[in-house]
Amino acid sequence: MNNSEILYIYDAKLTNPNGDPDEENRPRMDYERDINLVSDLRLKRYIRDYMLQEGFDIFVRRVDDKPVTADKRVKDLKDSSEEWILENWMDVRMFGATMTVKDDTKTYIGPVQFNWGYSLNKVELLEAGITSHFSSGDNKTQGSMGKDYRVKYSLIAFSGVVSGKRAEKTKLRNEDMKFLDGAMKNAIPNLVTRSKIGQYPRLYFRVEYKDSQTILGDLRDYINLKEKSESIRDINECTIEIDKLVNLFSVYEEKINKVYYFIDPSLKLTLNDNEVADIQEVIPTIQFEEIM
Repeated sequence: MNNSEILYIYDAKLTNPNGDPDEENRPRMDYERDINLVSDLRLKRYIRDYMLQEGFDIFVRRVDDKPVTADKRVKDLKDSSEEWILENWMDVRMFGATMTVKDDTKTYIGPVQFNWGYSLNKVELLEAGITSHFSSGDNKTQGSMGKDYRVKYSLIAFSGVVSGKRAEKTKLRNEDMKFLDGAMKNAIPNLVTRSKIGQYPRLYFRVEYKDSQTILGDLRDYINLKEKSESIRDINECTIEIDKLVNLFSVYEEKINKVYYFIDPSLKLTLNDNEVADIQEVIPTIQFEEIM
């Protein structure tokens, strides 16, 4: 398998993309710059949960709806050989894991890794009081009070890398990558909860290279958000300029095998201040494959 790099953008409207348990579950923020943050673990959780939804067993999961240790997860198996683990647990092949197998601690470094995501726009928080119909104790007659924290609007961008060399060690498969592509499009909309409803994937590029050496860098550095107002509230109130990204792809087109992608119709991309109608036409020398 060859290297890939990923650019992933989704938005969050009146929702909590990633609560911080140390901050009363407020959305994670860089308060100095009013930037919303989302951990890589939150994104991986979406993908793992999508694996479960699609009928795959995984390593990092609850058992009988209860949390278990990594060691117990392995000990409960009839066959805990390395071959069985890498054959049956896609999340280990993809993201890696540390576990004890027959008194031997094994660490698999995942070939698929993401940076923390951050919002391309400045984000405002919404704080509201909520009341539960259930009391906070046996002697209380009123419902318990709490706080509900959400972002007004956040356009969140992730960068990721797929290591071809590490993929060999975890036996990551091409069909695993196809699954990942589909998960990036479908996981978030299909796994909504009360705190997560209002999030939609808007753009995904997985740039597959022709070797296991090429890494061009964080693809977020090559896009620019252009906002129609100082405080956007919807995907229709902004555009993403891809001039530098297109130039990057053009310069290194001989190293690129294919770009797997989806672009939400509501997201407007511009090149030289003109709206991009067809990404394939922008760089006809590079093969693009749309994820359906």
